[in-house]
Amino acid sequence: MSAAPDLLQLNPFHRLNQLLADLTPGRSPLAEGQPVNLSVGDPRTSMPASAEQAMAEAAAGWSRYAPARGHPGYLAAVHAWLNRRYGLPADFLDPARHIVPVAGSREGLFFAVLAAVARKRAALGGAQPTVLLPDPGYHVYAGAARAAGAEPVYVQCDATTGQLPDYAQAPDDALARAALAFLCTPANPQGAVAPAERLAAALAEARRRDYVLAVDECYSEIYSGAPPAGGLQVAAASGGLDNLLVFNSLSKRSGAPGLRLGFVAGDAALVRAVEGFLRFGGAGPGIPLLAAGAALWGEETHVAANRAYYARNLDLAERILGNAFGWRKPAGGFFLWLDVSAGRFQDGEAAARALYTEGGITFLPGGYLSVGRESVEGAPGQRFLRASLAEPPAILEPVLTRVAEILL
Repeated sequence: MSAAPDLLQLNPFHRLNQLLADLTPGRSPLAEGQPVNLSVGDPRTSMPASAEQAMAEAAAGWSRYAPARGHPGYLAAVHAWLNRRYGLPADFLDPARHIVPVAGSREGLFFAVLAAVARKRAALGGAQPTVLLPDPGYHVYAGAARAAGAEPVYVQCDATTGQLPDYAQAPDDALARAALAFLCTPANPQGAVAPAERLAAALAEARRRDYVLAVDECYSEIYSGAPPAGGLQVAAASGGLDNLLVFNSLSKRSGAPGLRLGFVAGDAALVRAVEGFLRFGGAGPGIPLLAAGAALWGEETHVAANRAYYARNLDLAERILGNAFGWRKPAGGFFLWLDVSAGRFQDGEAAARALYTEGGITFLPGGYLSVGRESVEGAPGQRFLRASLAEPPAILEPVLTRVAEILL
């Protein structure tokens, strides 16, 4: 038997810890000099009191097992939000068939791969399916592919592709065996937004090849300009939900990652397949959490405030960094994606070590987002660094000023 993949070694944050393990952090530019970690996007905004109140009012639910299909009130709130946000026909989605709650979008993404790979393996008569991945991209995509026993196929995302994957250009054999393709919009880490026509083309290709298009929309409410198009929006225009799953959560939209609450929506047969795996390996969100989630999906004031918060931070980064590292303020999301080869360093690992030892600042090497590659050598993100802009301006301003000094 071949050795199973060491999934821990595929985790970019585990690799980052290994990279910095033997190093001593330098004094940061903050007044107290304590280290600053910008590698993870923990929100610093507050969850509205309405959600806490709803959770308290549903506190009796802590003594009950979580309902597998969620609470009708939560499903109704998600359904209403999707209809408002994407202008869907009122009867396009049936909450009981087309939506299932999950403990954050990460869980949904992972179990969707298990379901899609099992479906495709049966169709292929036992041959190994593929999972198509943006490169660089969110590490759960590749980890799920490896866990499911699929072959990850990395499709480069860079300036020549609009920072989004074009899966129609993947090798024909990989497309013939494809179980699922991931499309993250706004993209992590680059912040690129897929226009409606690109989403429509990706969905048409998924239908032509009969694989699942998994549209990860967890940054959908952090944007500048017009709201990004969504997978359900283009599906409604096409007349159906075939081959489509979309994923979202309250982590970024509402600044509530600790709730671990989101949803999967789309093709009823695919939603049912995901639910089947969830019933064995997952745990539905508890009733008080679902009550809090229903309150959050039904309220937009805090979402606009969160969006304005990140817009101010992006403006600050643009003022301090300019275009020194090939960075432009993204259309969505809240990440820096810096090409360090414009300065002292030729790769993200060396730059990350220097930021840590000289400034007590932690960034994530971009090559670590090419998860599953044997080496970051030659990876599209090798010469990049990723950082979150979740910290308040009082922290970001001195930290980014010091970052520019170190990297240049």
